[in-house]
Order: sequence, then C-alpha cells, then structure tokens
Amino acid sequence: MKYSSEIVSYGVDVKALLKEANFIIFFNEGSPSELADISVLHTKSELLNDIQVGDTVIIGTKSFTVSAVGSEACRTFSELGHATFNFSGGEEAYMPGHIMLQGEKEIAFEDIQKGAKFQIF
Repeated sequence: MKYSSEIVSYGVDVKALLKEANFIIFFNEGSPSELADISVLHTKSELLNDIQVGDTVIIGTKSFTVSAVGSEACRTFSELGHATFNFSGGEEAYMPGHIMLQGEKEIAFEDIQKGAKFQIF
C-alpha cells in the first residue's frame, strides 16, 4: 500500500465539479479555507512511494486504475495531500497536478462520504 486515508469532509461545490468536469480535488484536512468549497478533505497520511501508471486508487468501495500522472501530482500529493483525480482516463494528464483514472464503474457523489476509505496501491 502506498497511501491510506479517510475522507473527513467535502465542499459544497464538489458534487457539481464531479458532474460537470468529471474530477475530484483532494486536499489534506486543514487545507486553505478558500479551497474547501471545491475540495474533498482527507486525513493526512504519508505517501510511501510515488503514484504511477497501473496503480490502483480506491475511493469508498470503488476501484480505479491510474492511467496517467501529471508532472507535479506526486509532489503536491506528498506535501499537501493535494491532487486532482480525473475520471476521464487517458494516457496523458490534462494538467500537471492531475492523476487520470479509469474504472469499470463510474464514481458517484454518493461514494464521496465522510468515513469512506481513500487508498492507493
């Protein structure tokens, strides 16, 4: 396991971002207040190894495969628990802080609940 955490809260705009842009912005709990409305906050944990293509990300009960990692994503995730997890798949990250994911089941807002696990293998 590279990372194990738990969702502690989410902002009022998370549902709209997921629906309209197909991504979730994660931050460690205690993130800057100006970002809280658009973010899913999770317990702080140590990233044991860099996130790589082929890794598995678990959010709640759903599993996704990492298909691309942006050039800044591992650094910001390690330092701040911050990355944009984009569910569009693809072999190239849209932005330097994006981690692209693909899975057999779509993520739903109901998967992003307080207490849900957030893990990377």
